[in-house]
Amino acid sequence: MGFLGSLLGIFGFGIGISVGLVIGYFLFIYFEPRDVKDLPESTPFDEIEPSLLVDLLPELPLWVMNPDYEREVKGSSYENSLLYKYLVDWFNEFIANMWPYLDKAICGIIKSTTKRIFAEYIGQYQIKSIEFEQFTLGTIPPRFHGIKVYHSNEKELVFELAVRWAGNPNIVVALKLLSLQISVQLIDFQMAATARATLKPFVPTFPCFSSIIVSLTKKPEVDFGLKVLGGDLMAIPGLHHFVQETICKQVARLYLWPQTLDIPILDSSIGAVKKPVGILHVKVLRAQKLLNTDFLSKSDPYVKLSLGGDRLPAKKTTVKMNTLNPVWNEDFKLTVKDPESQVLQLHLYDWEKIGAHDKLGMQVVPLKLLNPYEKKELTLDLVHSTNPNDPQNKKARGQIMLEMSFIPFQEDSKKFSGPLNIHERKESISSLSDDNYSLRGAGLLLVTVIGAEDVEGKHHTNPYAVVVLRGEKKKTKARNKTWNPKWEEEFQFVLEEAPLKDLIHIEVKSKKRRFGFRSKELLGYVDIQLMDVIYNGRINEKYHLINSKDGILHVDIRWKVI
Repeated sequence: MGFLGSLLGIFGFGIGISVGLVIGYFLFIYFEPRDVKDLPESTPFDEIEPSLLVDLLPELPLWVMNPDYEREVKGSSYENSLLYKYLVDWFNEFIANMWPYLDKAICGIIKSTTKRIFAEYIGQYQIKSIEFEQFTLGTIPPRFHGIKVYHSNEKELVFELAVRWAGNPNIVVALKLLSLQISVQLIDFQMAATARATLKPFVPTFPCFSSIIVSLTKKPEVDFGLKVLGGDLMAIPGLHHFVQETICKQVARLYLWPQTLDIPILDSSIGAVKKPVGILHVKVLRAQKLLNTDFLSKSDPYVKLSLGGDRLPAKKTTVKMNTLNPVWNEDFKLTVKDPESQVLQLHLYDWEKIGAHDKLGMQVVPLKLLNPYEKKELTLDLVHSTNPNDPQNKKARGQIMLEMSFIPFQEDSKKFSGPLNIHERKESISSLSDDNYSLRGAGLLLVTVIGAEDVEGKHHTNPYAVVVLRGEKKKTKARNKTWNPKWEEEFQFVLEEAPLKDLIHIEVKSKKRRFGFRSKELLGYVDIQLMDVIYNGRINEKYHLINSKDGILHVDIRWKVI
């Protein structure tokens, strides 16, 4: 019976387990839990307020701010590590020698800044006065214990500094409340932070960058003591941690990446390279009653057009033979960088087969007279020069008739105003998607050939670049005897439609400085699809040159829609 009882027990256990699983399965399927609430809707990362990121992500990992941080550190060579060590030592030595003077300068800036802040509280809460009784950062300077320099295709220098400071400052603030004098003293200050500094943009004016952009890559660590009326306020249980967290959070809200502190060094207009903001459409219609400079026949006039302050070659009309009343009806497009200061320059010449062409007259038109998107017809009296005291201006030189209109680029249109309702125009543009508008509209393609690396010729290496688009060729200046030329030359292509299916062909060549065999040599080339430029508005990339061993070409291409 013992054996039979055990066998029946095992059999019953198996049947019970099977039946229980079946019943549990059906209960799970047909009966929903009632205490489970719907999940809240999630907010996309790019819609979160920047100030809330500090709470959601207390310390952003370095790979978020720069994905190649870990790779560069692990792959850095011994030479680079040694170089960074010497650079850190130099920084620390520099700060140590300059600290007495930096102490006075920094304290002076803080005093002048806080003076306005203190003034806002005087008269409130029975406060009679707030002032610094003592203010010095002490004799111990901060020390840098790490530095990292980032490589970028942009015109900027990006580096990070890890700094620690265990100083001995003596900062005493005197607060007069009614008749009571309260002194607050900051002591035993300690701080550790990692800051990223970006120097940009580069300009040809000393110190060669116009601003410093500073941000923190992680929340700073701060510790200090605070004495009030001689007693240590931080000894109160829980207050020390609360004050530390509050200060770190406030600093992080202001300066933790992606928040930045922009410190201007130069005025934005000093040394800045202005970019095109629109297209000037000029139609040269005709001229009448021109001077006749030929002896046996009439003049052979043509017109040269250019914008003041622009180094691009002047545009020319065709030559009209043997006439003093030429008719051209020719259209030209010129890129405008500053419509408030630039002028259209018109020069008329009498074409000659031999010798210099005779000057018939000239005139200028300030672009600030034009309203955006509005066509204007002008009839201008020709003069000898723009000098009002020039006696030759009294001679009649005829007239020239033309049509002009200034069309800003889509991204710059809000900078300009005029009788035309710009708001209505922007609505008509926004009714289309940005992509569709950029795909179908005319525009300006800006190609900047920045430089090349490791371009080597078999017979000579005096490299220059040739840019070809739709049969139009433009080339940079040659750089003599270098494998790593820097050109920084910009070329402009005004196009009637977006070059979605076009390739831009760029060759790097070398030419011999003297005449002889093998005067030119191809060092490599690259074909770039412009579709990405049209969709993204800009690319800034380095390309490996075809038919080159190690050659690399660095170009910046932008598309601006009219």
